[in-house]
Amino acid sequence: MNRPIRVLVAKVGLDGHDRGAKVIATALRDAGMEVIYTGLRQTPEMVVNAALQEDVDAIGISILSGAHNTIFPKVIALLKEKGMHDVLLTGGGIIPEDDMKHLHELGVGKLFPPGTTTSEIAGYIRDWVKENRNF
Repeated sequence: MNRPIRVLVAKVGLDGHDRGAKVIATALRDAGMEVIYTGLRQTPEMVVNAALQEDVDAIGISILSGAHNTIFPKVIALLKEKGMHDVLLTGGGIIPEDDMKHLHELGVGKLFPPGTTTSEIAGYIRDWVKENRNF
């Protein structure tokens, strides 16, 4: 494939804190990825539909609201329902370690806590896409 990695960055639910999502979106662009930022107050359905329309390789959800155990499973279910088995679902925010393990068991990729470097996030996405998307 000769196109940049495409990543959808989303804020799902009522969480209005988007500074981190914007920082990540900019860092991923600086790392050579094509980024689609959905803006605030998206539903899981809106995120998955946008990901399908934009033909993304990865979805990154920024979440600080505590609703991660509801939102990530819903997004995973919608991805499976639409046959999008080769799209990475990753994200970050305030997510306890035990919840991260549970979400990973459901099929969510690596989740990043506050303080993670943007280069680590970009590297993870790049490596995952190369392994799973025939780049």
